Amino acid sequence: MGRRVGTGAEPVTGRRSRSTLSDIAEEAGVSTATVSKVLNGRTDVASATRERVTALLKTHNYLAPGTRRSRRSGLVDLVIGGLDSPWAVEILRGVEAECAERGVGTVVSRVREDDATPPSWTSLTAAHHSDGVILVTSRITAQQRAQVQRAGVALVVIDPVDLPDTDLVSIGATNWAGGLAATEHLLSLGHRRIAVIGGPREMLCTQARIDGYRAGLERAGVEVDRGLIRYGDFLHEGGFAAAQELLALPGRPTAIFAGSDMQAMGVYEAARQAGLSIPRDLSVVGFDDLPLCQWVSPPLTTVRQPLEEMGRIAARTLFQQLDGEALVSPRIELATELRVRLSTAAPPA
Repeated sequence: MGRRVGTGAEPVTGRRSRSTLSDIAEEAGVSTATVSKVLNGRTDVASATRERVTALLKTHNYLAPGTRRSRRSGLVDLVIGGLDSPWAVEILRGVEAECAERGVGTVVSRVREDDATPPSWTSLTAAHHSDGVILVTSRITAQQRAQVQRAGVALVVIDPVDLPDTDLVSIGATNWAGGLAATEHLLSLGHRRIAVIGGPREMLCTQARIDGYRAGLERAGVEVDRGLIRYGDFLHEGGFAAAQELLALPGRPTAIFAGSDMQAMGVYEAARQAGLSIPRDLSVVGFDDLPLCQWVSPPLTTVRQPLEEMGRIAARTLFQQLDGEALVSPRIELATELRVRLSTAAPPA
C-alpha cells in the first residue's frame, strides 16, 4: 500500500477519499474543536450540538468514542514535527519498510507543537480511522494519551520529549552511552577543552547525551566547564550559532561534540568563517551518522544511532500491540556506536 504525505493538521493527498473534521464542522456549523470534543466524548458541548455532530460522524463513518474497531483500516499514522530533516527521512524509511512488508499503508503528517489552532494530531488520527500512531520527537499530554486510548488506537513514540508515565511505549537509542563514547574518544586524542552543543534543553535525548559527556570528563578527572556547554535545535543553524559563541571565547575549545550531525555541519561552517581548519585546529564529533557524514570534507566522526532500525522497531512494536502481544518493556533502546572518520585528531600543540 502507498504513502500519503501532508503538512499542518491534515494530509494532502491530491484528492480527498474521506471527509475531514473540518468538512464535518462546516456541515454542522460548528468549529473543528467542537467536533473533536464530541468525537472524544467531552461533556462541555450543548446537547443539540452534540446530537447534530454525532449524526454527521455516523454518516461519515467515524468511529464512536470508547469503542475498538472490529476490523483494521490498514493505515498507520506517522506524525512528525519536521519532514525536511535527513534524520526524519531515515526514520520514515524504516517505518514504511516495516509497514510495506505487512501490507499496511502509512499516512505521514507534519504537525508542529506550536500550531496555534486545532485540530491536533489526535483529531488527525481519528479522521483517518488509523489503527495506530507513531509519534516522533513530540510531547504527549495526558489528555492526548487518554483520547488515543478511548479511540482504541495503538501508540508508539520515537524519542519523546519526556515520559509522562512509565507505560508509554517509546523507542530510542543509548544516548548516554553515545555521549560518553564521543567524549572519551576526544579525551583519548589529548583534548581537554571539549565543548558540547546539545539539542533542545528539555528533550530526554539531549539530557542523556550531555550527561554522558559529563561522565566522560569526570572519569578522566577533567573539570566540567559549564561555559563550554551550549544548547541548540538539532539543526544546522543551531550548531552554527552555538559554535560561533564557543569559538569566540578567550580560551576556545579544541574540540566540539555536537548533539546531531546537522549541528556538526553548522560547526564546520563556523570554523570555516573563523579561519580554522578541521581537524588541525578543531576536532568535531557529531551524533546520528546520517549518510552525508561520509561525503562532507573532512568526513565526520560521529555516534551512529540506527535511525532506520528505530523506525522499523517502532512499527513492529505498534503491530505487537495491535495483535495483543505482551511487550517485554515499554521502553526500547537500540545501541549506539562511535564511527571514527577524519574530523578528529590530536589538539594543536
